[in-house]
Amino acid sequence: MPFKIFVTGATGYIGGDALYALSSRHPEFEYALLVRTQEKADAVQKKYPQTRIVLGELGDAELLKKEAARADIVIHTADASDNEGAAKAIAEGLVEGHTASKPGYWLHTGGSGILTYFDSEADRLGEWEEKEFNDYSGVEELTHLPDEAFHRNVDQIVLKCGTEHADVVKTAIVCPPTIYGEGRGPISGRGRQVYELAKLVLQKGYAPVIGKGKARWNNIHVHDLSEAFRLLVEAAVFRNGSKDLWGDKGYYFVERGEHVWGDLARTVAGQAKELGFIKSDEEYQLGKDEALNVAGFEAVSWGLNSRGKAERLNKVLGWTPRECSMEEEVPRILKAEKERLG
Repeated sequence: MPFKIFVTGATGYIGGDALYALSSRHPEFEYALLVRTQEKADAVQKKYPQTRIVLGELGDAELLKKEAARADIVIHTADASDNEGAAKAIAEGLVEGHTASKPGYWLHTGGSGILTYFDSEADRLGEWEEKEFNDYSGVEELTHLPDEAFHRNVDQIVLKCGTEHADVVKTAIVCPPTIYGEGRGPISGRGRQVYELAKLVLQKGYAPVIGKGKARWNNIHVHDLSEAFRLLVEAAVFRNGSKDLWGDKGYYFVERGEHVWGDLARTVAGQAKELGFIKSDEEYQLGKDEALNVAGFEAVSWGLNSRGKAERLNKVLGWTPRECSMEEEVPRILKAEKERLG
């Protein structure tokens, strides 16, 4: 029997690219894809005619439970880090539909925004931070972050499922930072943080520096992120029983390096000027309220620290990022955003 994989978010940036990477390498798997509308379902089915479309939404708990119980592996990427109801339904379905002899696997998409808690709590913006979290030597710290931290409420649901039912459900939280690169999914191929930064530079004609501009954040190419999902799926398929993979150890950063937000803003503005898209690459300092008004939450995130060293995937599965750096991708991001803006 082929392995059954249930994917939420196949029309999105992360899920769409992960589906591409997996189905390209493993066309023999049976894929079920949660899609909200028939219009999007038609576009997905056209690209992936062998997949089974599950028409529905994250709010349909019974549907999610049914599909999670049926699947061997759930890859949850659609609003995964913030939707409690969907996470609870997936957990229930996996527990009900699996046994110790045939466990279910849950690859859950978290987000490194969880690490911004410490800046937010101290009301810091654009400050330099030395603290760097580690998903191998410091995994216990990550699985016990403050309850008030961003995404933590959903992390707890996943961790509880993967520890209280460790023999039946194997969980892994994949925690990406700033994601860049053109996605290969059927609908959405655009990231958020750096793309919104490029959009603002093109619209306003300056380099937006939040606070002192010294905050740092990790980054990863979307293709390298998809390779992380692929390796975890293969570990599930081949029943890699390592205790370092799942449950209370299954917390994974995926990063190629890190950027200083102020420096990145200057790079984007400088490249935009060099391409002839803006006349000036002057800096403009934004406070929190102004950043929110100008570009929403993404702009505030440009002033926060999120530093997490990815060691676990390399140590347990040999994952190594191979794509270009974010700085090398900036000209392509600017050209894509220029085209989107018309």
